[in-house]
Amino acid sequence: MQKQLTLLLLFVVGITVSCQTQEKKYSLQDYYNNDPTLARTVDEVYNQLSVEQRVAQMIVTSLGKLGKPYAEVEPLIKANQVGGIIFLSGDPEQFKTDIESIQAMSAGFPLLMSMDAEPSLFNRRMPGTPEMKPTLSLKTTDDIKQAVSTIDKTLHHVGFQHNYAPVIDMSPNNEAIGNRSLGSDSATIVPLAVSFITETQNDQIIATAKHFPGHGRVSGDTHKKLVYIDGELTEVNLYKPIIEAGVISIMVGHIAIENNQKYSTEVLPSTLSEKVVTDLLRNEMQFDGLIITDAMNMGAVKEIPNATLLAAKAGCDIILMPPNEVETLHAIIAEMKGDTDFMNQVEASVKRIIRAKICLGMQFNAD
Repeated sequence: MQKQLTLLLLFVVGITVSCQTQEKKYSLQDYYNNDPTLARTVDEVYNQLSVEQRVAQMIVTSLGKLGKPYAEVEPLIKANQVGGIIFLSGDPEQFKTDIESIQAMSAGFPLLMSMDAEPSLFNRRMPGTPEMKPTLSLKTTDDIKQAVSTIDKTLHHVGFQHNYAPVIDMSPNNEAIGNRSLGSDSATIVPLAVSFITETQNDQIIATAKHFPGHGRVSGDTHKKLVYIDGELTEVNLYKPIIEAGVISIMVGHIAIENNQKYSTEVLPSTLSEKVVTDLLRNEMQFDGLIITDAMNMGAVKEIPNATLLAAKAGCDIILMPPNEVETLHAIIAEMKGDTDFMNQVEASVKRIIRAKICLGMQFNAD
């Protein structure tokens, strides 16, 4: 009888410990921590998702005046075929209503809500929000802290958890970047960028350094066409201290590299290049956060066949704004079936995304 009571007590204690493990709260400060409980929770979530639900984590669609209409995106949400949404332009209160509706609709399969909330774009993206100084006008860490505080208050109010900022391209002169840059001097850019990232992530919003490997010293605009880095990667060293400072997300630009023996992209944008995404950013620079593409409907990439699959194969974790989300989903799944290495790579990507969502306090309970 005593033995039975002892076994029963151990069983109850085991259940209690298990429940406490599941209920443990994490923050973005835990993202890079070597926490066995967090790793186990990520595995548990991953294992309860179907193959389609796993791959869907990698796909971010769009909403807003410059994005897709709600009626087109709603079926993707209901079918668990996307893992997140970027809101491109519109009324913040309408965005808030939409996000509350979407998160209720996708309960148990939480979506990552994102925006290009750069200081230079903030008021333009959401009219009626506080007007901001252009990013280029932020000269001190106090300026950065004030700007981030203003931005984050609105992002939290509306329901965003992922900000595609800051821009760390090393020039205010490129036509696509302009005053979105933090300047043209690495000695100035890095501490300001680190401050922006630290303040943002302390506020429980994922920050994103962009556009890797550097859009500041190229000619042209990737929204319109493919642009080229000719020779040395003069901006890539900006990312080393930013990675060391704990940035969780880095966006790769649609920038080709030529006349560079080690990193030539063979006339493809860096987003589709394994040399740039996996060999350089993931392995050499030891970045273990989220690698996200720039928008896949931009002029530099949209005419390339199978571009979204190529981006995934290059090592990108998140495919932003694919022209056709369902085709992208099925193409990745089909490729996984015949390529074990790619299947393992996708698993790693999905687990990074799940980890970020858990650290944001999101709850999974997929059927």
